[in-house]
Amino acid sequence: MGTPLYGEAPGSVLRAAVRDFNEANPTKQLPPMRLHDLRHVHATLLLKAGVPVHVVAARLGHADPALTLRVYAHVLPVQASEVASLFAAAMADSGAPEAIELADALAHRVVAQSDGTGAGL
Repeated sequence: MGTPLYGEAPGSVLRAAVRDFNEANPTKQLPPMRLHDLRHVHATLLLKAGVPVHVVAARLGHADPALTLRVYAHVLPVQASEVASLFAAAMADSGAPEAIELADALAHRVVAQSDGTGAGL
């Protein structure tokens, strides 16, 4: 079957891979990382890409998507702001002046909530 390339522990494989990369690429260094850090990067990138929370939760082995939401809530305010902007644009396309004012007010409120300066919806 052969000899393992690195030790048997998954964390040691990642550490050794980072070390090997850094030795081979002196101008492009990766920071030290744990396997658990890679898990967080994976989940964060999926959520930022718009993958539904329940799908990310299943990939992480979370029985309840609420756990995923609690751990990765910092990723979602940016998406809320983007959704508010899309909604505002759709309302503006409708041509109704009241709808445009409402959509604009909602978009500003969501942005303010996401950066901690607003009262929320």
